[in-house]
Amino acid sequence: MKTLVVPGGFLLAAIAILVHSGWLTLPLPALTFLYYCAVFGGMLLAWRFHSSRIFLSLLVLFLAREATTVLAAGAASNPWPKALQMASVLVPLNFILIALMHERGFTKASVAPVGLLLFSESVIVAVVGTASWGLPAHPHHAAKGALPDYTLIVFAAAGVFLLVRVLLTRKLADSALLWSLAAFFLSLRFMPSARISTAYAAGAGCILAAAIIENSYLLAYHDELTTLPSRRAFNDALLRLPQPYSIAVVDIDHFKKFNDTYGHDTGDQVLRLVAARLSRVSGGGQAYRCGGEEFAILFPGKVTAEVLPHLEQLRATIEASEFHRRGTDRRQVPRGPDRRNERVRGRVRKGHAIRRLLREAPAGALSVTVSIGVAHSTAAHTTARTIARTNRDDRPHPDLVLEAADKALYRAKANGRNRVETAIAVRGRKSAEAAGIA
Repeated sequence: MKTLVVPGGFLLAAIAILVHSGWLTLPLPALTFLYYCAVFGGMLLAWRFHSSRIFLSLLVLFLAREATTVLAAGAASNPWPKALQMASVLVPLNFILIALMHERGFTKASVAPVGLLLFSESVIVAVVGTASWGLPAHPHHAAKGALPDYTLIVFAAAGVFLLVRVLLTRKLADSALLWSLAAFFLSLRFMPSARISTAYAAGAGCILAAAIIENSYLLAYHDELTTLPSRRAFNDALLRLPQPYSIAVVDIDHFKKFNDTYGHDTGDQVLRLVAARLSRVSGGGQAYRCGGEEFAILFPGKVTAEVLPHLEQLRATIEASEFHRRGTDRRQVPRGPDRRNERVRGRVRKGHAIRRLLREAPAGALSVTVSIGVAHSTAAHTTARTIARTNRDDRPHPDLVLEAADKALYRAKANGRNRVETAIAVRGRKSAEAAGIA
């Protein structure tokens, strides 16, 4: 639901409230300026972040808007000229086409065909639109003062398609296309009112531009493979932790063996499996991927005794989980001359024999375990004061608590792995130096 409504749904709702509540008092020239800023600013962002789909969507909106304003001005006697009717059909169809595209950046193979199609559509709309100048309006359209019924059907079909696609893919770009199309429909719906129509058109451009910013934020603060918050988000969260708090460090046992034995594709499956279980940790914890096979869980307002049952339940849940390998890693499959000459070689090296056995072995169920170390701010407080590394308000720095949790993790691995260990509070300088705990 967050992907569906943020930020496009909120932006469209805010624009609708401003427009229909009377709070939007900007004159038409100012709204027109905002519209061009949204469209061309969004195109600049899309070009900078290599988002060809958003760029093409903004280009479609710009061409359609020009068709409905410039060409419609020459047909003042017809409230719904041919140019506007064609644009109201072509925009939804183009949005469906763009949604089906694969994001490949600004390459000729991906952008040139769509650009040629848009150019052809623009020429056809311009020719038909100018040819219809002076023609009377259809009595049904003039009486209703609304878009023709067939355009409503096209918009509804495109909206349903984009909605289903958002629910299936959960991609921010698809959500932006859905809400931008809705804003463009409202701009056509309120075409008789230039201010309202321009406000919704500017909103359509803002939705697409905001999607680029939101997507950049997700890439910066979320791990793309596991969808968990990343190390940057973890570091920011450390600065806002209230007292007391607990930090748990989670590490996948023997993860390197998974990669060496089954390949990196299986290793990615393991990471996604563990991340999925971590994301549902109980006790108010928030999981983060800090790098490689290492994760961290923050428990604001909790001490070790309160989070231990939740961590033990998490460890048992991961241990009981099984998954099946999706297939053989590409690096294990011979290609080129190796594939043709493998059987005719008189002497097969040991490495090739091992890879052949792995390919021929059935892809059975695999299981994974984790080791966990946990520490909380109160337990690390004595140690922090002993070695004079506290904050000015006499609280231990989060890095100290994290170090204590790391040392507890090392102890869990040394004691056999697949277990939860808690940090040990050091009460003297000599004890701290002897134990090596900060």
